[in-house]
Amino acid sequence: MNCAELDILVCDYVDGTLDTATRAAAEAHLTGCAACHALVDDSREVLSFLEGVPEVTPPAQLITRIIHEVPASEGVQAPGRKSGWLRNWLKPVWQPRLAMGMAMTILSFSMLGRFTAPVKQLKPSDLDPVKVWAAFEDKTHRVWDRTLKYYESLRVVYEIQSRLKDLSDQEAEQKNEQKKTEGSAK
Repeated sequence: MNCAELDILVCDYVDGTLDTATRAAAEAHLTGCAACHALVDDSREVLSFLEGVPEVTPPAQLITRIIHEVPASEGVQAPGRKSGWLRNWLKPVWQPRLAMGMAMTILSFSMLGRFTAPVKQLKPSDLDPVKVWAAFEDKTHRVWDRTLKYYESLRVVYEIQSRLKDLSDQEAEQKNEQKKTEGSAK
């Protein structure tokens, strides 16, 4: 047994609740270690002091005061605590499950961004507000242009499809008229 193990078991050793094998190992360690022997002696002195202290009985009105001064519900405020609209507004946010959910969401998005986007080392020149704003405007314009191009392409495709449908409908009508004229000629 070493000092760390005896330090964990010192309360059980002093109380006499250790099994015989562990108690024998602890006593063998105590014969060779003066620091652990002093710790056990100090623990015994504390226990003997506590046994000599008279038992204190609480005053009868203590329970009544505790019941009346401790808030019974969340709506009652403890004395000295200020309530505010911000505290009440943010109360659901301070719930542990919401905080943990937000932390996991942020972690998930950061991992997703880390593994999908290429890693680029930032330089002080990259943090220049003018460059950041210019890059933001550039990306915004590119997205707008791509959206317009996509919309125009869809419109052209729709027009082509509608004209092809009109042509096929006209051909079908002409074939029906030819069949009628051929059927009436026979």
